Amino acid sequence: MTVDPDEPRVRYEKRGRVAYVTLNRPHVLNAMDLRMHEELGHVWDDFAADDELWVAVLTGAGSRAFSTGQDLKERADLDRQEPRQTTFGSRGLPGWPRLTERFDLAKPIIARVHGFALGGGFELALACDVIVASQDAVFALPEARLGLVAGAGGVFRLTRQLPLKTAMGYLLTGRQIPAERALQLGLVNEVVALPELDDAVARWVDDLLRCAPLAVRAIKQAASRSLDMPLEEAFAARYEWEERRCVSQDAVEGPRAFAERREPVWQGQ
Repeated sequence: MTVDPDEPRVRYEKRGRVAYVTLNRPHVLNAMDLRMHEELGHVWDDFAADDELWVAVLTGAGSRAFSTGQDLKERADLDRQEPRQTTFGSRGLPGWPRLTERFDLAKPIIARVHGFALGGGFELALACDVIVASQDAVFALPEARLGLVAGAGGVFRLTRQLPLKTAMGYLLTGRQIPAERALQLGLVNEVVALPELDDAVARWVDDLLRCAPLAVRAIKQAASRSLDMPLEEAFAARYEWEERRCVSQDAVEGPRAFAERREPVWQGQ
């Protein structure tokens, strides 16, 4: 297969309030090399800064995979030059902070997953707020079988999103999680047949766009920041997006629209 070296590693499209981000290396199952990470970094910077964008959808090109994670051929070449001292995080590497470490990104992101979501691909999905998967989707963190560690958040997020013994079973063995099992475990929000995947994602997008964008960001920030806080501390903490929401036009518009029996018109300000 001939691959155009100038082809973007990431396709980025804006449609109305929605950003569509596509990992674009289908010939290698959307494995992520350093150039892809660098392009993704620019995309997430733009998405965060663009006030016209309220939601993002992340997916992979082609029919076989969301992403199989790190480009291991590139990793092998880089290790021959200078082995990394630690796997955790991406500080100092292209694309930093990567999505898995953008803890201040309050806009919601939907992962549209089909086929394989392995290693760093699964870690990307875990960093999203909603996962909609096709029935053929398969999730796994196979790093232990490769002498590696799921250092882009896998070892940290999976143990937060699953019961500990369940998470450790998957982390230590690299076992795969079929889509239906992921749904049972609560890792995935919805599983549909592949031909229905785009429609299912569109329904989630529509539901998010019906909500006030500042309220959505305030909820996401408060929920994620308070995960490890004692309850009393969580109540007392300050949340930037909640402070913005409180004084926004939308905070007035919602109750007013309800009282007037009409649909609210959100401004995001």
